[in-house]
Amino acid sequence: MSNSYNIAVIPGDGTGPEVVCEGKKVLDAAAQEFGFKLAYESFKFGGDHFLATGEILPDTAAEELAKFDAIYLGAIGHPGVAPGILEKGILLRLRFELDQYINLRPVKLFPGVECPLKDKGPEQIDYVVVRENSGGVYTGTGGVSMRNTGQEVAIQSMVYSRFQVERCLRYAFEYTRRRNKKNTLALCGKTNVLTYVYDLWERAFNEIGAADFDEITREYYHVDATCMWMVKNPEWFDVIVTGNMFGDIITDLGAITQGGMGIAAGANINPGGVSMFEPIGGSAPKYTGQNIINPLAAVCAGAMMLDTLGEFDAAVAVENSVMDVTANKLKHMGAGQMGYSTAEVGDLVAAGV
Repeated sequence: MSNSYNIAVIPGDGTGPEVVCEGKKVLDAAAQEFGFKLAYESFKFGGDHFLATGEILPDTAAEELAKFDAIYLGAIGHPGVAPGILEKGILLRLRFELDQYINLRPVKLFPGVECPLKDKGPEQIDYVVVRENSGGVYTGTGGVSMRNTGQEVAIQSMVYSRFQVERCLRYAFEYTRRRNKKNTLALCGKTNVLTYVYDLWERAFNEIGAADFDEITREYYHVDATCMWMVKNPEWFDVIVTGNMFGDIITDLGAITQGGMGIAAGANINPGGVSMFEPIGGSAPKYTGQNIINPLAAVCAGAMMLDTLGEFDAAVAVENSVMDVTANKLKHMGAGQMGYSTAEVGDLVAAGV
């Protein structure tokens, strides 16, 4: 009897519905080829819903979404809504309420995709960043006093518990073990300045690694050095684990080295609950409805979803089909420059699964 999965779909804003449509097309092709079933239910959270109703996210949203096997997200961001309202009210809220404490970002250069790094190709750029997704400065611990005066004070604190740090590190070690490539996990921190928080991270990193993952090589890099080596020698990396703020920064640096936001995919993961999968490039509203946006990041996010659901062979097949398309079909990765429409790119990938 085949596996069956219930998927919550949030098409979102701008070109989000277009790329999700192509992602579902590829997912359905993989389901047919590998003998499992996918059932989708769509939720209209996003800018249009907010402008029409004044509601960012219903109070019951997290509870309802937690009943699904996964969440597939197109994009959040609307030109008619001030920056931060939707991002905080939907994305960050869901991450916290669904305890999606891991942000997983593969940094992989596909064949045929232009890389801005001299003399670097797919053989040199293939690593993964595990970003802690529930703590740090993003939790909003702090405040403001004497606002709009010359003496205004703003405080936003980086706060981590041992529990938050340890569960992230354990996930990263286990992921490195399952990835089984270089079997090297690098901690990215700033122990020479953030001496309290990253001392905790480093002690936990070494204690857990020595006790339970002695086959995994452990490395440490300050965040500024990490950025330097991601540009100069990306081939050094296998898996990087880091805190929330540093992870936010280095994953976008990684994305540009793999060809830009348009090909980058990510996941917000709760290993014991429901996880959310999305393209990183945003809603790109200026391309809405033109059938020219590149859907491959959404397709790759779908492959990550299949991998997390345990459909490993299907996930590999989708990624291999994407690589064939980038290597042999597309003229360029940019919107309107691919040589194919959005729907045609989806057709190409689906046919190759």
